Amino acid sequence: MKQYSENLIKNIALLGHGGSGKSTLADAILYYGKATDRIGKASDSTLTMDFDPEEKKRKVSVSTAVYALEIGGQKLNIIDAPGLFDFAGGVCEALTAADGAIIAISGKSGLTVGAKQSFEKARALGKSVAFFIGKLDSTHAHFYRVLSALAGNYGAVICPVVVPYIENDEVKCYINLIENKAYTFDGLEAKEHRMPVSEELDNMRSMLLEAIATTDEELMEKYFAGEEFTRDEIIKGLKTGVVNGDICPVYCGIQQTGDAVPMMVDNLLEIMPSAADSKYTTADGQEHSFKADGDTAVSVFKTIADPFVGKLSYFKVLSGKLANDTKLINSRTGTEERISKAMWLKGGKQEDADVITAGDIGAVAKLGNVLTGDTLSAKGDITAMPVAFPNPTLSVAVYPKAKGDEEKITSAFNRMMEEDRTISVKMNNETKEQILSALGEQHIDVIISRLKSKFGAEVELKQPKIAYRETIRKPVKVQGRHKKQSGGHGQFGDVWIKFEPCDSEELVFADEVFGGAVPKNFFPAVEKGLRECTAKGVLAGYPLVGVKATLVDGSYHPVDSSEMSFKMAAAIAYKEGIPQTSPALLEPIGTLKVLVPDEMLGDVIGDINKRRGRIIGMNPAENKMQEIIGEVPMAEMSDFSTAMRSITQGTATFTLEIARYEEVPQMLAQKIIEAANK
Repeated sequence: MKQYSENLIKNIALLGHGGSGKSTLADAILYYGKATDRIGKASDSTLTMDFDPEEKKRKVSVSTAVYALEIGGQKLNIIDAPGLFDFAGGVCEALTAADGAIIAISGKSGLTVGAKQSFEKARALGKSVAFFIGKLDSTHAHFYRVLSALAGNYGAVICPVVVPYIENDEVKCYINLIENKAYTFDGLEAKEHRMPVSEELDNMRSMLLEAIATTDEELMEKYFAGEEFTRDEIIKGLKTGVVNGDICPVYCGIQQTGDAVPMMVDNLLEIMPSAADSKYTTADGQEHSFKADGDTAVSVFKTIADPFVGKLSYFKVLSGKLANDTKLINSRTGTEERISKAMWLKGGKQEDADVITAGDIGAVAKLGNVLTGDTLSAKGDITAMPVAFPNPTLSVAVYPKAKGDEEKITSAFNRMMEEDRTISVKMNNETKEQILSALGEQHIDVIISRLKSKFGAEVELKQPKIAYRETIRKPVKVQGRHKKQSGGHGQFGDVWIKFEPCDSEELVFADEVFGGAVPKNFFPAVEKGLRECTAKGVLAGYPLVGVKATLVDGSYHPVDSSEMSFKMAAAIAYKEGIPQTSPALLEPIGTLKVLVPDEMLGDVIGDINKRRGRIIGMNPAENKMQEIIGEVPMAEMSDFSTAMRSITQGTATFTLEIARYEEVPQMLAQKIIEAANK
C-alpha cells in the first residue's frame, strides 16, 4: 500500500443500532473497492470486520475493527463500530479516530435509539455525518418514512442524495439527485435507467439544491434566479456543508447485494472531510491540523490484548511521519517507546508499512506501558484529548471455579481492562469479593467467555454482597472482667466502658480513668481489643460504626494483669454492652442521577419508587431530556441497568455513587440478619 498525503486520506466510522447492517455495509464497500471477493453474511459469520471469535459465535459486532482501503485514488480507513449498547466503548474508539461517520439505518426498523445516539455522539465531537438507509429489500422497509423521521428530528441539515423510486412496494431504480439520473444495479454493476416522472423525486431534488444554495452566497443568488447548478457546484456545496456540519447527506441501497452502494462511496470520496479538513484537540483544549511536516506524534485509540500475540495498539498519526524503529516518548509515563514495526490494519489482519503519515491510521505490536488514550511524541510534550468512555453500569461478583486460579484471573482481567476501558475490576475489601463491572449483561457474557477461551480460566458469577454495617442507638455502661488462674501467673483485667452513639466511620476511643484504676500502659490494649471486636457487629456480623467507647474505670493486679488480659476484658465488655445499646443495621444509600427523555419520565420515577428510592429533584436538560436526582438503597439497584434499558429502550443514562449509610427498615433488617446468621 502506498503513502497518501493528508488531503487524500479519509477516516470514516460506520455507526448505527445493532442489526442495522453496518458490518455488511462495510463488506459491500470493501467488495466495491476490490479488497474482498464477495460480500459476507452475518448469518454465516463471514463478515470481514467481524473476525473476533466472539463475533463469529454471536453473529454481532462486539469490538471496533479497521480496514485500510485504496479506492478512487484515495486512502479510505473504514472503522466499523459495534451497534449494541453493551459495547458502546467501541463507538468512542471509532469516533476518536474518524473524521466523519456513516450512520446505517434499517429501512424496516427506522430511526432507532442507537442511530439517534450515534448521531448525537458524532455531532458532539464535531464529526461530519452521513446516513445510509439500507435493507430496502426487507419486507415493510420504507425509505421515505425513515427520511421523514430524519428530517423531523434533525431539520434542514438532512439532505437526500441517492433515493429509490418505488412502485408497488418494490424498488425499481435508484436516483442520483446530483446527476438527476436513474440507475438499476446488478450487484455492483450500475445500468442507466429511464428517469421516472415523480413529484416526490422533484421535491427530493429541491431539498438537495436548497441545501447547496445555503453554503455560498453566489449559489444562493443563482438558486433564486432559477439557474441550474453545475455538477462541480453541487459537489463543492455538498463538501462545504458536510465539512461544516450544515449538511448530512442521505443515501440508500441494499447492503447484501451492494445495490447503490457504489454511488454512495463515489460521492463520499468527493465530499466527506479528509484528514486535511479535520483537526485534533489536545488536552489543553487547543485544536491542531494534521500535518506531515511536523514532529512525529501519535495517539492510541484502541488496544487489543492477546495472551499469545501480545498487545496490539491502534493509533492515529497526529503530526509528522511514523517510520519503523522510531523512538517516541509517552507523555503520560515519560518513558521512551520504540516503534519496531508499523502496520496497516485490514480487519483481522495487518500489512507491514514502512511509513505512516499524519492523518492516517495504523497499528504497532508489543508497546510496553502504553494504554488506550496515550499520546506518544518525539519530545513527549503532546497530549491529545483522551477518549471519553462510558462508565460501567452493571456489576457482578466473580468467584474462581478452580482453586489456585485467582492469580490467573486477576492477570487476565488486567489485560482485558487494557483492551476495554469500559471494564472495571476491583476488590471490595468489606465483602471480600472481586467485583466485575461492565456495560450490560451481554458485555459481561463476552468478558467471561473470553476469560475462558483466551486465558484458560473459568469463573462463577454471583450477585454482589451488600456492604451492610451495624451501629448503636443508645448509650450503655458495662463492665468487662477477665480473670483466669492456671498455676503460676494468672490473667486479670477489669474495665468499665461507656458505649455511646457518635458520628464516625471508625471507633472513637477515649479514657476518663482517674486515680490509676487502670494503668495507662494498658489503654492501648483496651483500644485494640475493642477495634478488633468492631470488625463484626452483634446482629449479623457486619462492621460496627458510629460508636464512641470511653474507658471510665477498672482495676488491675500488680502481677496477673497484662496487655492480653485487658484486651480480653475489653472484648467481654463489647459482647456484654453492645446488645444493650439497641443495635441497628445500616445499608448504603446511593445518589442516583438519571438522564431520561421527557416522555419516559413517569415510568422511570415509578421504577425508582419501587426500589425504595426518594426523588430529590428534577432538572430540564438538552434534547428534550430530564435529569432525575434521587437517593436509593444500593441493595435495590443490582438490576437497575437492565431495567433502564428495557423501560427506555436504551435512551437513559445514569450515574450511581454511594453517599452515606441509613438504617434498614425493621422488616427488611430482620430478613437480612436471619440470612447472615445462617
